[in-house]
Amino acid sequence: MAIYNAYCDRVPVYIVIGNNLDATKRDAAYGEWPHSVQDAAAMVRDYVKWDDTPISLQHFAESAVRAYKVAMTPPMAPVLLVADSELQENPISADDALHIPKLTLASPPQGDSGSVAEAARMLVQAQNPLIVVDRYARTQAGIDLLVELAETLQAPVIDQAGRMNFPTRHPLNQSSRRNAVVASADVIMGLEATDFWSALNTMHDQVRRTSRPIMKSDAKLISITTGDLYTKANYQDFYRYTGVDLAMAADAEATLPSLIEETKRQITVDRKRAFEDRGAKLAAAHDRALEQARTDASYAWDASPVSTARVCAELWAQIKDEDWSLVSLLRHFSWWPLRLWPFDKHYQYIGVQGGGGVGYNAPASVGAALANKKHGRFSVSIQDDGDLMFAPTVLWTAAHHRIPLLSVMHNNRAYHEELMHVQRMANRHSRGIDRAHIGTTFEDPTMDFAKLAQSMGVYAEGPITDPNELAPALRRAIAVVKRGEPALVDVVTQPR
Repeated sequence: MAIYNAYCDRVPVYIVIGNNLDATKRDAAYGEWPHSVQDAAAMVRDYVKWDDTPISLQHFAESAVRAYKVAMTPPMAPVLLVADSELQENPISADDALHIPKLTLASPPQGDSGSVAEAARMLVQAQNPLIVVDRYARTQAGIDLLVELAETLQAPVIDQAGRMNFPTRHPLNQSSRRNAVVASADVIMGLEATDFWSALNTMHDQVRRTSRPIMKSDAKLISITTGDLYTKANYQDFYRYTGVDLAMAADAEATLPSLIEETKRQITVDRKRAFEDRGAKLAAAHDRALEQARTDASYAWDASPVSTARVCAELWAQIKDEDWSLVSLLRHFSWWPLRLWPFDKHYQYIGVQGGGGVGYNAPASVGAALANKKHGRFSVSIQDDGDLMFAPTVLWTAAHHRIPLLSVMHNNRAYHEELMHVQRMANRHSRGIDRAHIGTTFEDPTMDFAKLAQSMGVYAEGPITDPNELAPALRRAIAVVKRGEPALVDVVTQPR
């Protein structure tokens, strides 16, 4: 599942696994028979970009370089090499003339000049252009390019949050106003929009599943994505098909410089004046949406269990002056940080988990915190309770390796998404929801994640049910993290 999550999120994970292919060399005493297979990569071949089973050291050297190049060429994805035990353990002969090939990474594919010029024309002439982004930005330069394009056009941006793509406080960020901006748009451009269809349509899942378009029937669609270069059949992570008017099978970040240049070339004085008027209206709408989010966050401020909005606000108050990095997914937390915090750096948000696998968040957060450690960044994770139970020993890993990470438990004592789904299904079949809690909640007894963390050598406090106790506990935990160790604050929270 970890590999599948990485595949669905197009993350270039480099994997080397072992095998013992020669049956005459397997030692039963070490369990090598049940741990050996004919084709070790077969179980994951549907969701890795490339795999190989080298049979010599020179073969391994060449495949090792090739695997890295394949993984790092957009669209990126995991790769896998199988290193047989004979390859690993046998001595190297003095006669072997081994060498490691030169690595040259491929330049990302860019949109052709004709398509770029047409896209620029459509955007400049549009009355209400819109940009939709998802797995777009790989670097800070990618964010800066998108800001430049949006400001050049004074066009709204909807960030689907697959990556940290666009500053949350930028006046052109209209992510919280999706329906309104999609409904008014006459040209919509998707940049690495993994699920472009969902940005343009709405789906209801109650008694029966229905969908309807949000966008205008005559709206023109532009797509720039490497997703068109890489689609497999078995696993359906490519989402609904979206018919577009202009499709560029290209890397969006690599294509933006030429698109910005062409857009600026085509803008007239009259169009620029219209853009400025549009930008002023969007900025006002952005400010109203932010103020509404702050108002919404104040509801149930003193509630127990603690509201997710208050956890978000109290956490921000403590880390806002740090060089912080949020290394956890946010979907189960009502997206509060993206709604309230000012994100503007590429490393401040890890994005989604790709395949939606439970058990992703805790290990991914520790891994991201390890990556942040050398940069001196303050890593913080909002950790789902059910997710942590899949691999709780990752807490020991963080303690053992002195990985500074603040984990704030979103302890709603349930697999709440599953609980809601069971409730929906029970309601659909008129069966009542009195048994929806079976297999979906963590009660009788409840879990004490602070004690669990302490048993792994991690500083921890909680469970906290009084919201007034949250800020002092966070301050103490933050002090631990700032001296280079992991810490956990267990907060009993509202469901979402």
